[in-house]
Amino acid sequence: MNKQIPVTKIAFLSLIVLFLVAACGGQASTPITQQETIPTTPEETPDNPGGTITLTDALGRAVTLEDPPSRIALAGRSLAIIADAVYLFPGAAERLVVMGKASQDTAQFESLIDPAYAEKAVLETEVSAEQVAAYNPDLVLLKSSMAESLGTSLETLGIPVVYLDFETPQQYERDLTNLGILFQNEERAAELIAYYQQRMQDVQDRTQDLPSEKKPQALLIYYNDRDGSIAYNVPPVNWIQTRMVETAGAEPVWKDAQLGNGWTKVNFEQIAVWDPDQIYLVAYFNNPEEITANLKSDPQWGALTAVKNGNLLAFPKDFISWDQSNPRWVLGLMWLASKIHPDLFADLDLQEEMRFFFEDIYKISPQTYQEKILPRLQGDLY
Repeated sequence: MNKQIPVTKIAFLSLIVLFLVAACGGQASTPITQQETIPTTPEETPDNPGGTITLTDALGRAVTLEDPPSRIALAGRSLAIIADAVYLFPGAAERLVVMGKASQDTAQFESLIDPAYAEKAVLETEVSAEQVAAYNPDLVLLKSSMAESLGTSLETLGIPVVYLDFETPQQYERDLTNLGILFQNEERAAELIAYYQQRMQDVQDRTQDLPSEKKPQALLIYYNDRDGSIAYNVPPVNWIQTRMVETAGAEPVWKDAQLGNGWTKVNFEQIAVWDPDQIYLVAYFNNPEEITANLKSDPQWGALTAVKNGNLLAFPKDFISWDQSNPRWVLGLMWLASKIHPDLFADLDLQEEMRFFFEDIYKISPQTYQEKILPRLQGDLY
């Protein structure tokens, strides 16, 4: 795979792999689309040498800041998605003054790339606008889903809010563009966008013309035992996990099921009815390799086609799982494609892709990568 990333500024008119946000009716998706990002530029004036910043956020709102933000707060839910994207920009860490609690082990990862992480204030997931305002931020970054519960109250207090999503590749381009503007580093945003474009396009080029008979029936399930009982869950059709499976060249067996807006529980009987060719298991709070090993020793699971053929695989993770819309999802897509169609991706060097992602994209030192990242890797990587 091509490891080169163009560093020239681009107009952000891009051809991308689109994990289409489908309607509840589960309509067929179109994997590639074109979209023009709304132009947004910092404007410098004699009275404002820092430059006025204007952008259009994830809710389609025009947001204007008189000066570049220097005290930024991250609050609300789904912080791992936004925080890890912010840390893709050199110098952004110095502007973060307060962060909400994130799930999984995101804080441990961010402490590796932010020497001052321990000095930042930490907010609970459920937080009021007044609690955020106590830290005197000049900007708050929120998921768009937090607009009603938190964002409106913050703006009532006079605190600017920029909404981000980072849930699909299409949104990644838009939201990285906006972070580039906020951090006055549009060139870095262009580099990142090019990286995601290249990796997505490579997968798409190899799988888009596969006939249906060449697409295996695949199941992606999330294993959860946090409430004391074991549950298996499947994602909605419009989530990135489902789009990953489709883009990687397989048919998601659960697409026609009665699905909710979040993870939907399914029992073993339903899994046995589907009897997929391949099963990919996600475990956010467990070691996925241990879970798949236990299932392979279970006689019921052993009777499934995927298990009999050695195709029950643990989805990789380091500090957090690669199936999510965290920046790591591009690693998850490449890994998944190489497992679904090993013949088409025989030249994929996943070890090099991982090294490139952490050392070149996140700017982690080779020593830190060797000593802190590699030991955390779990799942059926190779």
